[in-house]
Amino acid sequence: MEHKLKKSLGQHFLKDENIINLIISTLKEQSFTRLLEVGPGGGALTQHLIKIPDIDFKAVELDEEKVAYLNREFPSLQGKIIQNSFLDIDAPFDEPFIVIGNFPYNISSQILFKILEWKDKVPVIIGMFQKEVAQRAAAPPGNKIYGVLSALIQPYYDITYLFDVPPHSFIPPPKVQSGVIKLERRSKEPVYRSESDYRLLVKTAFNQRRKTMRNAVKGLFIPEILQDELFNRRAETLSIEEFAALTFKMS
Repeated sequence: MEHKLKKSLGQHFLKDENIINLIISTLKEQSFTRLLEVGPGGGALTQHLIKIPDIDFKAVELDEEKVAYLNREFPSLQGKIIQNSFLDIDAPFDEPFIVIGNFPYNISSQILFKILEWKDKVPVIIGMFQKEVAQRAAAPPGNKIYGVLSALIQPYYDITYLFDVPPHSFIPPPKVQSGVIKLERRSKEPVYRSESDYRLLVKTAFNQRRKTMRNAVKGLFIPEILQDELFNRRAETLSIEEFAALTFKMS
């Protein structure tokens, strides 16, 4: 590989053909006409994605050296790479599109929150994450790793943990395990008073997750409401529907 890795960008390049084929197969189960790849790096996924017929393909890559390499290695990418941080771009398509990528681990949670801003345009996300982040995103209520990430994404996406990816699948091998998840847009969202109320409640509740809800979120409700037995529970036991319903009782 002719390009250098940049640790500051959290770069670990996928080299395992079996894993690559699994990710591509998962993508091809979907029906789509527009596709955005996040962090193509050395082109492990890109070389397969650009061969999918009849789609509009774009990739976003911050590293100037990688952009130059990709354009040189895959001439059909000319004009299709957005050289910028994913966190700073606008939606690259006006119509619905799928997002795929081996997401930079140092900003992977932020990437998911960024995609939430486009949720009505993004029906499916297929992403590689640090395993811990992937598991947290997919965790159900009652699980000890169910938390802010889970409860802020799951109102909008059903999340499936697909498979583990071992460190030796990358150059260089990361010090952590990795995992691939698929997020599919929900047809029906829980009903809340407002998105901002929901976010505030979830973040406040999990900020002191070892306390009961009554102690963790007491600043958001009048004392009478806090008498409800639900507030005897901890945040990690509440479903997204229960959080959503509580927003109507916030003061």
